[in-house]
Amino acid sequence: MLDKIKIRLQYMLPKQCLTEFAGWFASRNAGFMTQWAIKLFAKVYKVNMNEAQKSELTAYATFNDFFIRLLKEGARPIVEKEHQLAQPADGAVSQLGPINDDLIFQAKGHNYTVEALLAGQYQLAEHFRGGDFITTYLSPSDYHRVHMPCDGLLKEMIYVPGDLFSVNPLTAQNVPNLFARNERLICVFDTPVGLMVQILVGATIVGSIETVWSGCVNSSREGVIKRWVYPELDSEGAVFLKKGEEMGLFKLGSTVINLFEPNKVIFNSSLIPGYATRMGELLAETVANTVTEEPADA
Repeated sequence: MLDKIKIRLQYMLPKQCLTEFAGWFASRNAGFMTQWAIKLFAKVYKVNMNEAQKSELTAYATFNDFFIRLLKEGARPIVEKEHQLAQPADGAVSQLGPINDDLIFQAKGHNYTVEALLAGQYQLAEHFRGGDFITTYLSPSDYHRVHMPCDGLLKEMIYVPGDLFSVNPLTAQNVPNLFARNERLICVFDTPVGLMVQILVGATIVGSIETVWSGCVNSSREGVIKRWVYPELDSEGAVFLKKGEEMGLFKLGSTVINLFEPNKVIFNSSLIPGYATRMGELLAETVANTVTEEPADA
């Protein structure tokens, strides 16, 4: 009964207004109110401050500063071998596995299409038909910066306005097409394993989604899709990020979805729904390509 009430409230509450208010408060230095909110949040969610660059809660002037705190150098080692891909974020695996033709598994009884997730970009969606996906949920207590699983050249970025449902496991199990209906930022990279999409999904009280190359992408929330195309490597304005480099962040909680083309990666066999992820640990390995040599001419 309680779960049903929580889901019903997701539909009824003014999520946009709540999100805007939360973002406004989180960006303000409200003195003792800010410190009270930070201390309460850290206590309720058992935030591990020992790994933060600034371990004292009083070192943060705003709630946002605390929420997007940096980690100490070396706190998240990055898998080093060329054929290894790194986890993009701290969190927990929501779902992962093969894309069944065009369908991505959300939760029992719920699927959504790659094309819907990619805002109708059908030509882009074709690259991932029959490919692989992983959805990573970032809880309130997690480190909220998102990093690159592998080297990547940014090809395009698409901002998609949408709903602001919570993206916690309960909502994922009960709200159809959750990730294809929520606000999201789609980043398309050319990588050593082909095209890879890394999607930052917005949610209730997520004040902003930011990238290292463009800053905040959803400050105005105008309700229109926006698309940016980026140039080739070595051209002015090109964006190239190496494995493990930061690519973006959430100011309050959310989800990251990664899409890979078919027969490009094999996920770490330890990964199952609910598995706790740490940025930099092994996400997947590349699929070895077998080259058959042509017989020499007689």
